[in-house]
Amino acid sequence: MVPPVSPHAPPPADPGFDARVAVALDELPPPTPARHLIKLTPGVPPDGRYDELAAVFRPVFARIAEGAAARDADRVLPFEQVGWLNKERFGALRVPVSDGGHGATLADTFRLLIELAEADSQVAHLLRSHVGFVESILAHGDAALRGRWFARFAAGQLVGNAYTERGGNALGTLNTVLEEHDGGWRLTGEKYYCTGTIFADWVAVAAARPGRPGRDIAVVSTQHSGVRIFDDWDGFGQQLTGTGSTSFAAVPVDTVLRPADLAAHPESAVFQLVLLAVQAGICRAVLGDARAAVQARTRSFSTGTGVPVADDPQVLQIVGEISASAFAVDAVVLAAVAELESVCGTGAGLSAAERYAVCELAANRAQTAIQPLVLAAASRLFDGLGASSTARACNLDRHWRNARTVATHNPAIYKARIVGDYEVNGNAPLPFDAVGDVVPPDHRHPRTPRTAKNTP
Repeated sequence: MVPPVSPHAPPPADPGFDARVAVALDELPPPTPARHLIKLTPGVPPDGRYDELAAVFRPVFARIAEGAAARDADRVLPFEQVGWLNKERFGALRVPVSDGGHGATLADTFRLLIELAEADSQVAHLLRSHVGFVESILAHGDAALRGRWFARFAAGQLVGNAYTERGGNALGTLNTVLEEHDGGWRLTGEKYYCTGTIFADWVAVAAARPGRPGRDIAVVSTQHSGVRIFDDWDGFGQQLTGTGSTSFAAVPVDTVLRPADLAAHPESAVFQLVLLAVQAGICRAVLGDARAAVQARTRSFSTGTGVPVADDPQVLQIVGEISASAFAVDAVVLAAVAELESVCGTGAGLSAAERYAVCELAANRAQTAIQPLVLAAASRLFDGLGASSTARACNLDRHWRNARTVATHNPAIYKARIVGDYEVNGNAPLPFDAVGDVVPPDHRHPRTPRTAKNTP
């Protein structure tokens, strides 16, 4: 029989334990400060190529971060900061090395976008259209066209966006039109939500061709006299993204991407995932500001625990919860990006419709999961810091304002329903060609009927 062990008896000796080298807990040196500058993205193994690219761009991101809060407070558009990125060819991340680019994978590109958004969410956001357009060119079948655009990207040229019309067009239709002229095309119309266009050399415009269904993407120079760009976006967040209006008066078209050209890659999913990368960066920035403020704070509340704020367990819990949210958001964004990268590569064996559905579902699931986490973290920040953190001079509310503004894009309330419809009924997402006004029921724009299950 084994004798009973007294609860007060010392633990049995460990044969590998040497009491002569034992150190009491109170004799341990203070903990080494965490190296917060190291970016370890959850769920993504270390990659030498990513580290190489990050070494190029992190000094630029650090410079951009220095004035981000002041630019937001004073509404100073980041022309200079965009120039710093162009000098290092950030817009050519995905362009093959042989064509003057960096040859980055989609995952590495989004990891860098998250870091840029952490430095300044507005600078990352204004590149949304450029990132999407680059993917369109990469998937294009015309080698000469790809080469022409690769050279432009490698030279630091950017592409803005003019897809949405402010009103007056029916849902799924466009009032902006392409007209033939001397063997080419001219573009006429007005657009709103033209993110990034004020900083760009080119702008991709969604337009209709009379007598043909669907939409084309016409690319024109922003320097033409028929292009007028207005910084008239008045939202309470993301005010520096150039998300204003643009008008086009018989502007010559450089490139036309037709519906068949755009079927090769999931444009709308890429656009949405850029916004989610922006959200991930905002969540990281919230964590960074929470950490710095708690470390620096000496005043505490009479109702508190009576210990320094940096040691207050309740405050530490708040910071820990924000950290967990940032970790989760990063992981979800990159999981969705990995889904896109896997199905858009060669050998995926999917049709264009199936590829579109898989990518839309990945982006929709990610959007549904991410936005509540980021908005909660941006609000929770103030619980750990108190009323003084709401001072205008701190401008900490910019994180919530910016996250809330990004969250209104492609409203998340519809995304969960689309995913649920697929999960329950097997109905894959179906696109409309354009945002617009809903016309009376008897005259609605026709949509593909769901006559059969359409599953990826």
